[in-house]
Amino acid sequence: MDNLEYAEMLEIPVNTVNVVKKKSLFRRKGQQKEDLKEDVLENVNSRLEDEQEFSPRADFIQTENLNEPQIKVTKKRDGLNTILIAEAVAACLLAGGIFVTNALVDNTALNNLVSGFTQTTAEEAEYYDFTLSPVVSALSDAEVTVTDGGVLCFTDQTAVYPVCEGKIASVTSTDGLYTVTIEHTSTFSSVFTGLSAVYCHVGDSVKANIPFAYSDGQSEVRVSMYDGQTLLSGYTLSGAVPVWNS
Repeated sequence: MDNLEYAEMLEIPVNTVNVVKKKSLFRRKGQQKEDLKEDVLENVNSRLEDEQEFSPRADFIQTENLNEPQIKVTKKRDGLNTILIAEAVAACLLAGGIFVTNALVDNTALNNLVSGFTQTTAEEAEYYDFTLSPVVSALSDAEVTVTDGGVLCFTDQTAVYPVCEGKIASVTSTDGLYTVTIEHTSTFSSVFTGLSAVYCHVGDSVKANIPFAYSDGQSEVRVSMYDGQTLLSGYTLSGAVPVWNS
């Protein structure tokens, strides 16, 4: 029966088997050795068929390698990225076209907006919009006069004040006397000459009620006001206060 047990282990049908039958004291009549072999073969094969019917087949066993990374499908995402890039390029081209059109063609919405903004920011006060202040201290006995050309003059020991608020544009010195230019706007300015001392530096802001310089009374101080390069003379003095002509 060794061959039979080996066949059962391999789960293969059995075609042949060697049967060794012990002698029995009680032999049944008509029973032959060959019939016994056939019965054994049939019994074994029947058992193998039953076991194969209920056992899982090898070809149904899942053999997927769980450690192998799955391939990501990126075709759809790549297509989406392409569409987004195309839309961005189209938007840039459209914006560029609008900008060029508005820059080259007059009376467009963007042109009007930009020019309106530029005009608003570029507007500044004219010289006659400023209220002028006296250039000497109210406690001073200095006599201020104005020439026919529109230049303020005085000779006295006194603190010196700007005609109105502004910024120091330049300070120069000649023979111990200072000349100071004050910018009030981009076009309106005033120039002081004959000063004995200056308290401010270029770039400093000045106020009408704060002195920026000093005169020791040894030299005449002259104050000229300009609109661009034009000397202004359209004002008169009310005491020591210059007032624009109406």
